[in-house]
Amino acid sequence: MTAAEKVEKEKKLKKISKKNLKTMQKNRKRHVAREQARIIKYGTRGFSRNIWLSSAATVVMAITLIILFVTIVASVILTNTAEMMKDKIDITIYLKPNTSQEDLDSLTSEIKKDSNVKSVDTSTSEEEYEKFLVENGSSEDILNILDDEMTKMMIAKMQATMRIKVYDVDNLDSIKNIVDNGELFSKFTDESMPPTYDVNRNEIATITSWARMARTGGIILAAVFLVISILIIFSTIRMAIFSRREEIYMMKLVGADKSFIRGPFLVEAEICGIISGVVAATLSYFGFRFLSPKLAGYGINVDAINNILESNQLILVFLVFIAAGVIIGRVSARLAVSKYLHKT
Repeated sequence: MTAAEKVEKEKKLKKISKKNLKTMQKNRKRHVAREQARIIKYGTRGFSRNIWLSSAATVVMAITLIILFVTIVASVILTNTAEMMKDKIDITIYLKPNTSQEDLDSLTSEIKKDSNVKSVDTSTSEEEYEKFLVENGSSEDILNILDDEMTKMMIAKMQATMRIKVYDVDNLDSIKNIVDNGELFSKFTDESMPPTYDVNRNEIATITSWARMARTGGIILAAVFLVISILIIFSTIRMAIFSRREEIYMMKLVGADKSFIRGPFLVEAEICGIISGVVAATLSYFGFRFLSPKLAGYGINVDAINNILESNQLILVFLVFIAAGVIIGRVSARLAVSKYLHKT
């Protein structure tokens, strides 16, 4: 055989090898797809075969996800409610009657030197009287007795006011020092009416503690149900393995790898997770939509959660529920199957 013939033969062999390699790769892809289809088929069949245990696992997992949702929602809305109340809080300084607007401007300039002051709103005695008339405009008895003499008497005794909004309601020491010890404020403040430093502070502290308790209690309760759901799924998969131990043994004899044996059980647990995620998300959504107006009626700030549930992020919420359910199911099933495969 000549050198040219050898080269030609090598080229033909390379072409045949490349062709065979491509064929093997195609067959391998088909084989993997067929294997995955079988795993899903066997997993779905296993779920329906153990329908009662699978249903129990699904219910407990759904309860776990709902508790997690309630924990997060309660923490968010109570925290937002406390922040909303803080934003509405203002410190009212009662000043002597007939304090002039010029003096009020001087007091405003003095208090604004504090960096914690967000805004200052002042009212003279006359303006406070006008507010009194607006607030009691529907009471004919009060309006009937307010003649000129009574009006002058009320204005003469009505305090001027300064309302201060702050950035941090928990840090009022510097403002207290200016109001209580400053020479200018000491000259004009009305000693019979102390400043309202602590109005609504107790309510805010209560709501903040509720938010903390809801977060802590919810996490503990969710952890308990999480352990229960993992144990139920673990037991479900173990019983499924026990009932199919002969089938698994035959698979091993014919050379099935661990991933093929493990696959159907993981699929079975993932189906539980998907169903529980959809059920929990649906119940949580409609439950919150039902309770939302009632919570808002009690002054609880539910805007943040409503904005999420009324927007395109609702799909993301459902996906998070489903993903959480799948993760819980897959971890539980993997623990059960791995323990069995290590034994055999």
